[in-house]
Amino acid sequence: MKTKLYILLLIFGIALFPTCSFAQVDFNKRPDDDLGNVEDKFQEYFFEALKQKGIENYQKSANALLKCIDLNDDDPVLYYELGKNYKALKNFGAAEDALKKAVSKSPENEWFLDELYDVYIQQDEMDKALKTVKQLVKFHPDYKQDLASLYIRVKKYKDALKLLDEMDEQLGYSEDRDYLRNQVYNITGNHDDRIDNLEERVKSNPEDESNYLRLIYRYSETGETKKAFDAAKRLQSINPESQLVHLALYKFYLDENDTDNAINSMKVVLTSPVIKPEAKTKVLNDFVKFVGTHPEHEGDLVEITALVSEDKSVKTLLELAEYYLKSNDKEKALSYYEEALTQEPNQFKIIRDVLLLQIDINKDEQAAEKSMEAIEIFPAQPILYLINGVANNKIKQPEKAIESLEMGLDYIVEDPKMQADFYQQLSEAYKQLNNISQSEAFAKKAQALLKDQ
Repeated sequence: MKTKLYILLLIFGIALFPTCSFAQVDFNKRPDDDLGNVEDKFQEYFFEALKQKGIENYQKSANALLKCIDLNDDDPVLYYELGKNYKALKNFGAAEDALKKAVSKSPENEWFLDELYDVYIQQDEMDKALKTVKQLVKFHPDYKQDLASLYIRVKKYKDALKLLDEMDEQLGYSEDRDYLRNQVYNITGNHDDRIDNLEERVKSNPEDESNYLRLIYRYSETGETKKAFDAAKRLQSINPESQLVHLALYKFYLDENDTDNAINSMKVVLTSPVIKPEAKTKVLNDFVKFVGTHPEHEGDLVEITALVSEDKSVKTLLELAEYYLKSNDKEKALSYYEEALTQEPNQFKIIRDVLLLQIDINKDEQAAEKSMEAIEIFPAQPILYLINGVANNKIKQPEKAIESLEMGLDYIVEDPKMQADFYQQLSEAYKQLNNISQSEAFAKKAQALLKDQ
């Protein structure tokens, strides 16, 4: 819409000259009467206005245009350009007056009306903007969408929907108009009309998958699960090859305890090239939770996770790790934690869980090495020093254990249980060094702390 204004700038001179008296003047000839002087002055002020506007000196441009108008105010373009200068200066009252003068001289000029409309929008004068855009509608159908948007802003929701219906019928559906339509439905809470509109779209264009998907979503959103399920089945019967419909179907099948169909739908989703990774992640997370209460389907989970190895998010990997941890398959759990760590290598909680599992399943050398790397990243986390001490004790490196444990003690704040763990590991390290007196001393410190708990 605004591009027309830039076109006008290019032809401004052409538009102005034929309507002004100096258009017939030979500028190579020196004027020899008062009329010639007027024409010469008009030309001088006019080009001064163009020059000042070009360097964004809008007030001087406006002053030059006012001098043109004093000499000859017949041409509405002078008021149009004056209005634009005032708008650039944020002098909206003067801009409105100038542009209204331009419109009064040329009521059918789209550019003049459009500039006036923009002034009203910037001043948030919706009633005046509404009146102006109604005049603009006859020039171009794009203005109808502006009109619908204004109807919403002034709370004329029925008028907005009526206009959107007309545009959909004439031009087909569009995302921009759907956005405006949903604004109305959300504001008014009129979910029935929203559903009716979507059902009508399905009837009028049953081959369009997107209409069914919107309908399924809206039915689900309003808690009408059975209708949503029915809509999904309708889509599947019309388009058996649809993959997107299984994003809805798997949920409905799970709710119906139709496990075989639910698993089949999840497999379709997780192997589909048209479904986004974020959606696949949600489905996989749901399946992990499902298997948590239906362990007999663990084989299906293993099969599915293998199919989507490249699409697993950190959240999915952590849920899989927790699932296998609860199932007491610590090796499998560790593999998923480690995979999550490759995606988020500086996530403290994941690092801690990996290290604890490595200690638990006797991967002590890995734990010793990894905990030292983690200490460099998180030097104030005492748990890392403790894990390093435990790992070094287990691989018979007591000196390293003592060094790490003594450093870590400085970071413990009001945690007697952890402090006791440090003392127990120090006792073990000194025992390995055959320093029995030190070993017993730390053992007694640990016992004293635990006794007070």
